[in-house]
Amino acid sequence: MDKQKKIVNMFDEIAKTYDLANRVLSFGVDKSWRKKACDKTFKYYGKKDLDLIADVACGTGDMCIYWDKRAEKNGIKIKKIIGIDPSEGMLEVAKSKGINAKFVKGEAKDLPLEDESVDIVSISYGLRNVVDRVEALEEFARVLKEGGMLVILEFTKLKEETFISKIRDFYMKKVLPLIGGLLSKNYEAYSYLPNSIENFLTKEMLIDELQKSGFEVLEAKGYSMDISTMFIARKI
Repeated sequence: MDKQKKIVNMFDEIAKTYDLANRVLSFGVDKSWRKKACDKTFKYYGKKDLDLIADVACGTGDMCIYWDKRAEKNGIKIKKIIGIDPSEGMLEVAKSKGINAKFVKGEAKDLPLEDESVDIVSISYGLRNVVDRVEALEEFARVLKEGGMLVILEFTKLKEETFISKIRDFYMKKVLPLIGGLLSKNYEAYSYLPNSIENFLTKEMLIDELQKSGFEVLEAKGYSMDISTMFIARKI
């Protein structure tokens, strides 16, 4: 079994407890990260009528909920929101929530979308799980309209060790796998998370990849002791 398939299977297994584990492990702070990402992206884009927002690696549909709610809050009309994920387990949970979005199965490197048809592409805490990351970034550029926005929320690897980074790493490597494992009955899945961050990119490395894939990076900001980083980029 290839690496990507193993990751998808792992998410299938933890789908039913995924939302609960996320809320507990992030102390609910991820909600504010998502709201900020939506609001800032709308502001950068500057349009009030959007054809399509595509949330890639949508999981259980959390980001689709925020796009819908924050658009209403900001007086923005969206014709359609699509959530795309390779995990059938995650999509089943998303579809059960009654979200104002359509959910389809698909991979980040091969999106079931037409060229230059999307206003905003988002991917939240899913990019490090994409094995063919460069191909995925190029695919995001393909489906985005000229001037369209890409927003990424992700756990990035820290460039250098600090006192704060040691606290973060202790939580990620010791506390998170224990609590996540208890809630999901899948310790292996939550041991994967800190390892996937360790094997991922620093903020600076991801900025470089985005620029090479045809994006202008407008903002790259860390939140909550740099646990989460938000990237907002425009397709050139």
